[in-house]
Amino acid sequence: MAQNVTIRLSRLPEAFHGFRIAQLSDIHFGPYMDQERLERSVRLARAFQPELVVLTGDFVSHPLHKHDGPEGARNAEPCADVFARWKGVPFLAVLGNHDHWNNADMVAGALAERGIRVLRNQAWPMEKEAQRTWVAGIDDVLEGKADLTRSIAGIPRDEATILLAHEPDFADHATKFPVDLLLSGHSHGGQVRLPGIGPIVLPDMAQKYHTGLNRVGRLQVYTTRGVGVINPPVRLNCPPEVTLITLERDTQANGS
Repeated sequence: MAQNVTIRLSRLPEAFHGFRIAQLSDIHFGPYMDQERLERSVRLARAFQPELVVLTGDFVSHPLHKHDGPEGARNAEPCADVFARWKGVPFLAVLGNHDHWNNADMVAGALAERGIRVLRNQAWPMEKEAQRTWVAGIDDVLEGKADLTRSIAGIPRDEATILLAHEPDFADHATKFPVDLLLSGHSHGGQVRLPGIGPIVLPDMAQKYHTGLNRVGRLQVYTTRGVGVINPPVRLNCPPEVTLITLERDTQANGS
């Protein structure tokens, strides 16, 4: 399902007021996700007419009855083929723990070959009307590959920064840096949520900010439920999500 979200940022340049971002995460292309299913999610994102698409990790899963490894990583190729058919909009991505568990370099290579920029402790500038906003991306936190200092090293401290990080609880660390918004996945929203209780199982680094929009100090963090599943392949009271984000300039915070 499409989830429309408006996020107001105090440091957002005026030219980026109304900027549209589509976020897809946790595709887990493999036994429970194929091109037809992924294309349905992509159609929801395309209808939003985003100016940027961000992909926040876990592109692949290993085949049934097999272990993580190169065979699972090769699922990144048909996954990325779906995105490659969408022309005219930039794609930025970060890797997740499942991408590393299968083969991070193979997954990143398949994405890059199809025009998707993979940010592995790097940043990318977006410019509109001579104004600039940055998107930084860290490599996977659980695998010990994240380096936020390196990711934002080239970003002027007074310029708005959106951070892509697969694991949302990284927000506790990111709030110490000049980052305005963190976009994450990883949790799947729990996949199974019980009324009055919420998610019954959550992965490491998605225990605190596992769903929706949260604030950690001055940092806002949005965690999508993602579009795919892992074993057991069940969702209950927790539908898949294609996130459609509209950025707005928080003029009250700017005092204007």
